[in-house]
Amino acid sequence: MHDHVLITGGAGFIGSHLADELLRKGESVLVLDNLSRAFVERNVDLLKGRHGPGVEIRVCDVRDEQAVSDAVRRASFVFHLAAQVAAARSVADPALDFEVNARGTLNVLEALRRLDRPPPLLFVSTSKVYGALRELPLERGEERYRPLCERAREHGISEAQPLDFQSPYGCSRGAADQYVLEYARTFGLRAAVLRVSCVYGPRQFGSEDHGWIAHFVARAIRRDPITLYGDGLQVRDALYIEDLVDALLLARRELKPAAGRAFNIGGGPETAVSLIELLDLLAELDGRRPLVSLAAWRPGDQRYYVSDCRAFRELTGWAPRVALRDGLRALYQWRAGVEARLGAVYADPPPSVRLDRLEAAS
Repeated sequence: MHDHVLITGGAGFIGSHLADELLRKGESVLVLDNLSRAFVERNVDLLKGRHGPGVEIRVCDVRDEQAVSDAVRRASFVFHLAAQVAAARSVADPALDFEVNARGTLNVLEALRRLDRPPPLLFVSTSKVYGALRELPLERGEERYRPLCERAREHGISEAQPLDFQSPYGCSRGAADQYVLEYARTFGLRAAVLRVSCVYGPRQFGSEDHGWIAHFVARAIRRDPITLYGDGLQVRDALYIEDLVDALLLARRELKPAAGRAFNIGGGPETAVSLIELLDLLAELDGRRPLVSLAAWRPGDQRYYVSDCRAFRELTGWAPRVALRDGLRALYQWRAGVEARLGAVYADPPPSVRLDRLEAAS
């Protein structure tokens, strides 16, 4: 008997938004999370306060094989989001990074494979599996890099881009990505992968390690200087959290034809923004331009990454709906409210390893 949707990492930024939406639609949700990331207890409190008995929280770790087996046993669907998400921490502790991201994912896959009727699985991967994209020819403009390749300029980076794992983080996440696809092919699991890029929105506490847009917003509000690693011209496509939740639910609905495939999910060319351009947008919201300092490039940093989402759009009809200015305003207003109520209590968590140590390891 299936009686819940399982979300590993369900107390995190993405997971809690997904859980909130599923619960709002009347589904029962089991959240499996070790609560290791800063401030996620607030997300747990929010889910319990809004939805009461509809949500069950199990404080455990995907490295715990028995806990994972127990969680999947009665699941109707599995969203696997649990991960160690900071590249800097992967350099400081590669073994931990591997155990959480690669071994933890294998634990989920093995738990499903042992079931007589395993539920479908959707794995949230990352655009970092494509590496630094150093072979992508670029031209340098005044405020951003631009691809010389017409297809990449118009549509972004597609799933045809060769994988290129860099940093322990890239290796562990890439291994998990490939294991999910291989378990679909070899063992017939109904499993698919979404390679997600640069998600942002309310309830996100970003840091230099992860969640750069939220990190920039918080520091701008607190009048703290922002460090740009590199020249600030690097480009990302920003994806608002509500658009990602829509994509996750559509992928769930279309899991049968999606099984064994990976899809790039991001804001696309319409929301592409350089770091410098984001500072300009923050200046419009905040009334002053944030203070900025420059530092050396970090290893594996992509000078340009924008998702080509056409394959997923063709399968599901999905397209991002929230414009960057609107999403950024929502994040700014939420964070400003947090700062007004709680101030320094919710300062960004410190980086998990000194960045000069990360650069020295390159």
